[in-house]
Amino acid sequence: MDNIQYDQLIMMALLAAKRAGEAILEVYDSDFTVEHKDDKSPLTLADKRSHEIIMNDLKNAININNTTVPILSEEGKVIPYDERKKWEYFWLVDPLDGTKEFVKRNGEFTVNIALVHRNSPVLGIIYIPVKGTFYYAAINLGTYKLVNSEIITDNLSIKELIDKSQKLPLNDRNNFPLTLIGSRSHATAELSEFTKRMNEKYGKVEFMSAGSSLKFCLIAEGKADVYPRFGPTMEWDTAAGQAIVEHAKGKVIDIQTKEPLRYNKNDLLNPFFIVSSQSFSASQLVC
Repeated sequence: MDNIQYDQLIMMALLAAKRAGEAILEVYDSDFTVEHKDDKSPLTLADKRSHEIIMNDLKNAININNTTVPILSEEGKVIPYDERKKWEYFWLVDPLDGTKEFVKRNGEFTVNIALVHRNSPVLGIIYIPVKGTFYYAAINLGTYKLVNSEIITDNLSIKELIDKSQKLPLNDRNNFPLTLIGSRSHATAELSEFTKRMNEKYGKVEFMSAGSSLKFCLIAEGKADVYPRFGPTMEWDTAAGQAIVEHAKGKVIDIQTKEPLRYNKNDLLNPFFIVSSQSFSASQLVC
């Protein structure tokens, strides 16, 4: 692994996400309109503004190995694989994850920023604008939760940031019933079947619902054990969450290969996967 200054990259990504979150909330509190992309998914001015801010902020990022770090964002995703496959490092961004939750005004939407190195996320930021809460993680740092985004400024040091954050996981899930977490807007028959099998295997199973990448955060925090995903997701939906879960000693496993999800594929669509906390083995849950 190269000698990368992850402290500086974390602070820069936090600042970018905070600024994007402020722009998102301005739209959230207005009488916004909703467009639809070619795949029928919703798009708002908040998505566009967040994308522009993050792209601009990350373009001014420090270089890695004297090379500018490219950016792949959901709202700017048309970059040929022949170009992308040469990237050793790149930023992978979802400017507004959970647009359906944004439109419903339930607050369960996030800003996701990840740094990917050789197909694996090595740094992740998830910001919840409505709550002013950050989850962040990086190699050699661990995973943390910050409940007061107001402290994020240009002058904040990484030491001050960590001192004001909570290291994850917070809870030891071994003392609780198995808790599954699933999508608030994307329930599937496969999820119902998986829940049934877990009930048969573990007895009583509790179920939680949450939107966007919050499900990864709740796994990392220790509030839930397993997040099975049997519906379509894209790489920008999961990269930041995977970094946050993995550095909190959890797993994000491809159901078919039983290996961690991989990034910067020719097809940016993810396979089905299972996320598990440190208390459970995702590979053992794959069946």
